[in-house]
Amino acid sequence: MSQKIIRSKEFTAGRAWGALDIATMGGVTTRLHWTDQPYKWHVNDGEEVFAVLDGTVDMHYRDAGEAKQVALHAGDIFFAGLGCEHVAHPRGEARILVVETEGSV
Repeated sequence: MSQKIIRSKEFTAGRAWGALDIATMGGVTTRLHWTDQPYKWHVNDGEEVFAVLDGTVDMHYRDAGEAKQVALHAGDIFFAGLGCEHVAHPRGEARILVVETEGSV
């Protein structure tokens, strides 16, 4: 199949952070995640683009050792560069498009 049409607002998963694999291109994966629970503090194996498609997510991150937080709403994007420790806490249900190195946490 050479195309996919994904209606992100219709996607749900059987567990928090369940994902629909959309594409893997040149070692980079694109996934649609559904969640209603926080993730865990982590550092990705590479850079990460985190785009909120539906819902609101409080993104906690550390910048030069200082804990910070930003509210991300539908349409907002968070870029986690190399070494950026972060954790996402959705407020209720959220759908998030994540682009990251294949096999990353």
